[in-house]
Amino acid sequence: MDKDKVLLQLFNREAEPQALVNKEALSPTQMQSSEYLHWLEGKRELTLDDVVGNHWMKTCTGGYITEVAFHCDGTLDEYRLFDRFHTTGKWRLNEGLVLVEIYKGENTYSFYIVGNAEINIHSAVERKNGELHSYLKLSQIK
Repeated sequence: MDKDKVLLQLFNREAEPQALVNKEALSPTQMQSSEYLHWLEGKRELTLDDVVGNHWMKTCTGGYITEVAFHCDGTLDEYRLFDRFHTTGKWRLNEGLVLVEIYKGENTYSFYIVGNAEINIHSAVERKNGELHSYLKLSQIK
């Protein structure tokens, strides 16, 4: 994982709401900008206490809403909010970001959750089978 690229990709989506940009197309010089540094001040590293044994709500720009339960063994269960359709996956904490992989049939969805320092609504850029897919918002249910 290249944490700087993960953060820069999310910055490009949140600071100037636009279409998702591949990490490879990003300019590292943006990391020196005052806009990026200000945006970064509003982020925080997530901890095991944030994740282990907790349930989160996950939603995407398309309006799809699920509940995700993170287990201490690095597995997770995801349920669609209204019909409880079940999928599984795995997660791990890496440099303050939560790497998530969810398996639905032959598809693999993956993303890094970036913590928000100001409110309990975090965000991520999701990939489906390695391709850019969606912008996510995730919130811990406590």
